[in-house]
Amino acid sequence: MSGTSEGQAPAADFVRPAVTERHINHSPRTPAGPPPGPSASPGTPPVASVPTETSPGTSVPTETRAVASDLTETPPGTPAPTETPAVASDPSMTPPDVASSRAFQAAFATAPLAMAVVNRDGLVVTANESLGTLLGSDSGVLAGQIASDLMDLASDARTWHAYREVLRGRQARLRCTRRLKHPDGHSLWVQVTVSPLPAQERAVLLSVSDISARRELQARLRHLQMHDAVTRLPNRTLFFERLTAALEAEAYEEGGTGRIGLCYLDLDGFKAVNDTLGHRVGDRLLAAVAERLTRCAEEAGHARATTPLVARLGGDEFALLVEDSTGTEQLADLAESVLKSLQAPFDLSGQRLSVSASIGVVERRAAGTSATGLMQAADTTLYWAKADGKGRWTLFDPERNAHRMTRQALSSTLRAAVERGEFTLEYQPLVGMEDGSVRGVEALVRWNHPQFGMLTPNRFIGLAEEDGSIVQLGRWVLATACRQARRWQLDHPDAAAIFVSVNVAVRQVWDSDLVADVAEILAETGLPPQLLQLELTESAVMGSAGRPLQALQALSDMGVRIAIDDFGTGYSNLAYLSRLPVSVLKLDGAFVRGFQYESRDGTDAHPNPADEVIVEALIQLAHRLGLTVTAECVETASQASRLRGIGCDTGQGWLYSRPVAPDRISALLEAAATCGQV
Repeated sequence: MSGTSEGQAPAADFVRPAVTERHINHSPRTPAGPPPGPSASPGTPPVASVPTETSPGTSVPTETRAVASDLTETPPGTPAPTETPAVASDPSMTPPDVASSRAFQAAFATAPLAMAVVNRDGLVVTANESLGTLLGSDSGVLAGQIASDLMDLASDARTWHAYREVLRGRQARLRCTRRLKHPDGHSLWVQVTVSPLPAQERAVLLSVSDISARRELQARLRHLQMHDAVTRLPNRTLFFERLTAALEAEAYEEGGTGRIGLCYLDLDGFKAVNDTLGHRVGDRLLAAVAERLTRCAEEAGHARATTPLVARLGGDEFALLVEDSTGTEQLADLAESVLKSLQAPFDLSGQRLSVSASIGVVERRAAGTSATGLMQAADTTLYWAKADGKGRWTLFDPERNAHRMTRQALSSTLRAAVERGEFTLEYQPLVGMEDGSVRGVEALVRWNHPQFGMLTPNRFIGLAEEDGSIVQLGRWVLATACRQARRWQLDHPDAAAIFVSVNVAVRQVWDSDLVADVAEILAETGLPPQLLQLELTESAVMGSAGRPLQALQALSDMGVRIAIDDFGTGYSNLAYLSRLPVSVLKLDGAFVRGFQYESRDGTDAHPNPADEVIVEALIQLAHRLGLTVTAECVETASQASRLRGIGCDTGQGWLYSRPVAPDRISALLEAAATCGQV
């Protein structure tokens, strides 16, 4: 409805009123007294009822005589009124005025726009032939009927209120869209406009436009806009429209299970089909997959209230939306049926193709769920299905998702955390197996996260290597450890200097000038090169060539010790071991645990003879090559005794000390100096 109203704007002043359907009934209805609805409210002066038919001897009221006589044709067979029409009897109306009135009457009757004059009581005074044709009736039969019934204006409160306001002269115009039922059975869409006539007429003009063709065109355009051209399935836009509507409170509060489910599907290896056979074959495959998914949805919807919506979200991604789901079992059955249906090969114009799919399954309560949150969960679960081996479905796991979210949160704040100083170092002693003296310490980084607390390296080092922040973090660890080692050397001149061992990621060798960084840090801190040991994993140094090997050689020439960490679990290429500038081998804790004669709880634990043979052979090999050996994860005295017996040089583990703060290492050095032993 457009226009303005007198006084305060009514509640029904709107642009898009509700659309309703109404069967057209052309039986004349003359209400006894004021019709329900248009009657004046308390305090409003009464409006005189305008009779729509006259009988012989009955005079037409003077105030409405002009409308009745000028705009209403006398039905055939009706006696002529005894009184002269107002048009002829009005002394003030000159012949030109009479001619003009007749011209307007003729224009009204023959106008192609369907129109009717409606009095203030809401009754049709007269209607033109176009309105009769539109409604499938004779225009004369429409006179005297209730206009709101003809146009279904009372079907919703907002339109009904606005219509009454126009009848009372309080609102300028009403415009709304209605769906009417034609007597021959078909439906038509019309746009209804109600506008007031001049005040002296005490009536309004009802005009009706047939917009069925336009609505049909809009429907076709919307279908094209909301459906995928290749598969003819609902597209991403329509899918999210349905999903959003299903998650609105009204959708699940009025009945149903109040739950929603989603199967998010992606074809495995579809890109290879496009790359090798072309996009035409790829499109045919997508269409064939869509047919099978639709068949699965129809079978799943059999004997249920709703059928799952199948949509193509883009590329080779499809979704099956289950409204009012009954639980995870229903979604699991649907996912299983989809996987089974896709197992059979596709015959595409002589091309026989086999594909598989990965499916992420999410099922939860609709209350409190957003479309974005549901799709994020489905996308994450689909990724899990891919990572777990493809060709399967995976159910959303809140705990697994929490771990992923934590991982993502850590990854996004790693670089800033270094700048904010959230990292700290702890040091674990490296002890000589023969005399128990502290030979050195390994620097172990910790992240004092403001949200997750103190995190050990296994929680974030992998992330730092993935996004490259390991270079920045590694440089900080190296500088901090060297500075601390130099501080111990200055604070305890009577004790033998201990070396500090720092872990170096292979990406630090490739993505930074490690040699220059080490030289600069040693110069700044004043730490002698022989008191610095760099630990690299076996997979990082074995088979090294080019820049990594050159960097290791340069560091060794500088006097820095090079150690291979976790030796025995990687490539174990002994041919390279003799050519690398390595001085220390650190045996992986998996071998050392085989020496354990008693467990942590005090019970007996039998050693693994194979581990003893392997460790003894590695120690003898290292000594033949001039290397020293450090055993990790030494936890019991029996382990230490056996390692000492086969010639292991140093040990590291909880038997000696857990990683501790720098001041604890200072206390150890002070005690050793007092006893004359380091």
